Amino acid sequence: MNPLHRALFQPRRIALIGASSDPGRLTARAQLYLRRHGFAGDILPVHPREAQVLGETAYPTVADIPGEVDLAYILLNTPQVEGVVEAVAAKGIAAACVLADGFAESGPEGAALQARLVATAGRAGLRILGPNSMGVVNLNDRIACTVNAAFEAETLPAGRIALISQSGSMMGAIMSRGAARGIGFSHLVGTGNEADLSAGEIAGLLVDDPQVDAILLFLEAIRQPHHYADLARRAHAAGKPVIAYKLGRSPYGAELATSHTGALAGSDAAAEAFFRAHGILRVTTLEGLIELPALAVSRCPPARVHRAVGVTTTTGGGGAMAVDCLGVAGIEARAPDAAAAARLDAAGIHHHGRLLDLTLAGAKPDRVAAAIDALQAAADTDLVLSVIGSSAQFKPQDAVAGILRARDAGGAKPVAAFLVPQADASLRLLAEAGIPAFRTPESAADCIRAWCDWLAPRPQPALPAIDHALPERPDEADARRLFAALGLASPFAVLRTPQDAPGDMAWPAALKILSPDLAHKTEVGGVKLGIATPEALVQEAAAMQGRVARMAPGASLTGFLVQPMARGLGEAILGFRRDPEVGPVVLLGTGGITAELFRDVTLRLAPVDEVEAMAMIAEVKGLRPLAGWRGLPRGDLPALARAVVAVSRLASRADILEAEINPLIIHVESDGVTVADAWVVRAG
Repeated sequence: MNPLHRALFQPRRIALIGASSDPGRLTARAQLYLRRHGFAGDILPVHPREAQVLGETAYPTVADIPGEVDLAYILLNTPQVEGVVEAVAAKGIAAACVLADGFAESGPEGAALQARLVATAGRAGLRILGPNSMGVVNLNDRIACTVNAAFEAETLPAGRIALISQSGSMMGAIMSRGAARGIGFSHLVGTGNEADLSAGEIAGLLVDDPQVDAILLFLEAIRQPHHYADLARRAHAAGKPVIAYKLGRSPYGAELATSHTGALAGSDAAAEAFFRAHGILRVTTLEGLIELPALAVSRCPPARVHRAVGVTTTTGGGGAMAVDCLGVAGIEARAPDAAAAARLDAAGIHHHGRLLDLTLAGAKPDRVAAAIDALQAAADTDLVLSVIGSSAQFKPQDAVAGILRARDAGGAKPVAAFLVPQADASLRLLAEAGIPAFRTPESAADCIRAWCDWLAPRPQPALPAIDHALPERPDEADARRLFAALGLASPFAVLRTPQDAPGDMAWPAALKILSPDLAHKTEVGGVKLGIATPEALVQEAAAMQGRVARMAPGASLTGFLVQPMARGLGEAILGFRRDPEVGPVVLLGTGGITAELFRDVTLRLAPVDEVEAMAMIAEVKGLRPLAGWRGLPRGDLPALARAVVAVSRLASRADILEAEINPLIIHVESDGVTVADAWVVRAG
């Protein structure tokens, strides 16, 4: 096993630096919880004045501890941490956890302090967990090195699910929610600020751990994305699902995540693309984070997805709730097909419509099992969901017996349950049997949607270099030359003065101001369309120069760009950016001046291949008419896909922060695409 894994998850000698002899204080908890939950190794309190702390021999300094130490938990206040890290590093300890806050999340001074800690530790080979970390727990080996109050519990159910949480408080909250329904955890880690060790790297340590079947991530930000990519690839090979719940879906959540740990927030759409590309299942409900492992463990991403389920219920209202929530999540509750209907008829079970309602028959195990067995025969669904009513609360054994019987019959599809009442005993029985069980219709839909979205990690497409020089402050002409180097050339001419001739230009033409400072030229009067003659062009250029100078006096004007007017069947926005969390992404959406208003876009990690590009095109609602919708003319979607691939290749250029074509005009089949407007931003 990796030495860092041993230091964090199987330490035999733990130094508690700043441990308190007052059992009521926060800094006493780690020692109390270690002993309460059965730690059999050496606890080594470090206290400058006490000879003993809570019955354990104490030492004045780390250096005074005899022998080797595997793990140090630094429980001191922020100003004292830096000096102690130096002492811990000098002692040769492999890993240290830092509880204190007041580092990168607190501003520039804290960020500088955090950087010094990491530099000091790095020189000595010491790895840092935190700062702002509530510790590390291995329940199977009875190691609870944490100050999280959830560990006040006398007993903690161990299991085979690992949780890595950037929020220390959520580490305990999720554990307690799981414990309430019989779901145990193997490991729990609070990563805090991740000054050194990221959640992705720590989770990667657990991929090869025989005690772990699934890895859960509670994330506020994605730091060091390469660790997540490596984690996901190795976890997929090992058959261990990785499931993420990430904050930041709203701008307010992103703001809080940033202020909490000093993380740099990216866009949620980019995070979604990141998870998708790496085969990480993403849930949007906290219940789903706990409930999805039972559906994903011991299974691979579905080879073929119908985005449809068969639903049987013993409560009409509860079943209807499930169907409704599934539909909102984009999953259809599908009526039995011919094969399923034949089995239902043979069992004497009446069926009609999308919901197989057994309410009048009740939750008799043989009827529930027969219904599930029949729905498993359907060729056009991914899963069978059994919705159970009041019997789950008052007759748990009977309520789940039919589901267990159907599962034991060995059907090809997963079987899951949604329990409508509060039914903790039934939830525990299903958890013990390894059957996915959902407490709410929303979490059921969330988990089933995540299951249907699950993909294997995407292979990295080839990324050839782009040999093209770019000025420090590029204008639109420079952006167009860059896109031409990618194979997206469209005719244009550059005029340095209003009197310059545009050369061999097709008319009518469009005139635009050139400036590295003006991304949106229309707003300052820097665009004129439909100019019919060279003479009119001279007049319009002179007027535009004066107009833009008045409206944007601080902008550097480098000339004018002239291009032939172009019309097509549709317009797209095609962009590239380096997301601060996940790195290069490519964006495709409905283009034009309303692109930012409607946000009809899709993203992928860059680069992509043409298959992925065509999948992106299919996801943009505004581009669907170009596929020949209801007899409309077809657009050149293969050319659009090639354009997406080309722009995604900008991932190879670390000097480019953003680039955009808006609009990219899409012509009829075989006529290609035209760059109507372009923009590029150099990195830092």
